[in-house]
Amino acid sequence: MTAFRVGTGYDSHRFDPARPLILGGLHFPGHPGLSGFSDGDALAHAVIDALLGATCLGDIGTHFPPGDERWRGADSMKLLSRTAAMLRTEGWLVGNVDVTVICETPRIGSRVDELRRLLAERVGVAPEAVSVKGKSNEKMGWIGRGEGIAVHAVALVMEDRGRTADRSGPGASGDG
Repeated sequence: MTAFRVGTGYDSHRFDPARPLILGGLHFPGHPGLSGFSDGDALAHAVIDALLGATCLGDIGTHFPPGDERWRGADSMKLLSRTAAMLRTEGWLVGNVDVTVICETPRIGSRVDELRRLLAERVGVAPEAVSVKGKSNEKMGWIGRGEGIAVHAVALVMEDRGRTADRSGPGASGDG
């Protein structure tokens, strides 16, 4: 039987007018960017945490700690690719990803197809296995006041049956 696991991820960042806005690897011109040690891509960060959580491999701070100069200004979509590769090495495949971006602006609806395609490429699934939705916070709280963005992500992963078979094949027990 194939094992399935589900993980959730969350990230939020304040707006920073000195930076470009990058979400899911896409630049949103004319809008303040997000603060952060890397590029501040809260969408990519939430997906990374969902994938790592599903596989019990820690969180984004474990693998790409803020304060570590290797990750200063890092392209978060490259971090997402590294995370997906780590999952494959551990014997997991991504089934699907579902993302909700919560902000008053920018409106992401017109760019959802691009976001789905980019995320799908990075995690190794078809665009049909990635959902991205934009929601407003109805002008309530810090998001409603336009102070920043929050992102929730859910990911389904499954055992790579071929890798599982390789692990249980001849010599796997150490007796051969």
